[in-house]
Amino acid sequence: MRAFPVPAARTAPRSLPPDRSNVNDLISAAQLGDETAFRSLYELSVGRVYALCLRLAADPGAAEELTQDVFVRAWEKLRTFRGESAFSTWLHRLTVNVVLTEKRTRGRREKRVFSTDELEDLERPGSVPPSGTRLDLEQAIAALPPGARTVFVLHDIEGYQHEEIAEMSGLAAGTSKAQLFRARRLLREMLER
Repeated sequence: MRAFPVPAARTAPRSLPPDRSNVNDLISAAQLGDETAFRSLYELSVGRVYALCLRLAADPGAAEELTQDVFVRAWEKLRTFRGESAFSTWLHRLTVNVVLTEKRTRGRREKRVFSTDELEDLERPGSVPPSGTRLDLEQAIAALPPGARTVFVLHDIEGYQHEEIAEMSGLAAGTSKAQLFRARRLLREMLER
């Protein structure tokens, strides 16, 4: 399976939604191994998948890699798609799972012991601009600590419930709620500057 190009961040989404019967035909053909049909599904979906990866990863380079991973995984798993939900819903859930799995894997790889001097750095968002500079919401979300950002995006932007987030991420529902509270507090502080 060849890698497909990820669109530039400024690529405009399609103005008209694709015909549902056409999407179903593409899915059926792709499930039988038709790469051209899968490429069409990719072109219809890549913008949305990339946007979700970018929000969850807060890094354009990582979002591009994750988008590629999502579509490789979609190609591998497409035969399991039964049509019980919309293809976009299935792909959205697959995207969230790929991103969260990658974060867990990376977290285990990079696990290290922090001294108490470094704990203060973990509590503050990354690139906070000088006082008086206003951030836009996307920049503020990207500056959140990874755990808080993930829960904020999944809950407040994507609409998942805490129980669903807990199931997907391996967190307790209470931890998800605490991370959301923390994310909202940090966003308020950043956006009030």
